[in-house]
Amino acid sequence: MTESDINSSNNKFTWPISKKLLFLIIDDRVSDVFVCQLVWERLFYTKENSSNDWLASPLTNSYWSKKFKKAPEIISERPASVHLTRSIPKEYKQSLKEFLDFKGYKVNELYPRRTRRATAVNWLIYWAIKSKQNINDNDILPELSFPPSNPVRGHDGDPDIK
Repeated sequence: MTESDINSSNNKFTWPISKKLLFLIIDDRVSDVFVCQLVWERLFYTKENSSNDWLASPLTNSYWSKKFKKAPEIISERPASVHLTRSIPKEYKQSLKEFLDFKGYKVNELYPRRTRRATAVNWLIYWAIKSKQNINDNDILPELSFPPSNPVRGHDGDPDIK
């Protein structure tokens, strides 16, 4: 995939990445489903209208398409989250801290779902830098929700955490 491929498909992304949006993900104000879709679009999985599945496209990197023909649940499924983590080069592993000045979670706030969301944010930052996409401070945001009453489980409609 070339920078030209990314730039030509950039208008196909449902939501632009902004610092506000990244913090909303960290603050659990959007669903896990929404977070996955942000990542899937940037991995160039495409939504099949007939089945509602997200499938690898010719632009999907082979690192992903060989292991996951269907877009993986990167928040609810550990193997997909591990794969996402491993796809971030070492020099970008601290992007949450360096780019967003995120101090991290308190020990009592750590659980798989929350750390996987942080991984997704870190990957989105890495993706934007690698793809030379600006992370703007725009106000184009999805409909927000309150953080879930059970943060271990997630929002209504989110897949179960495995």
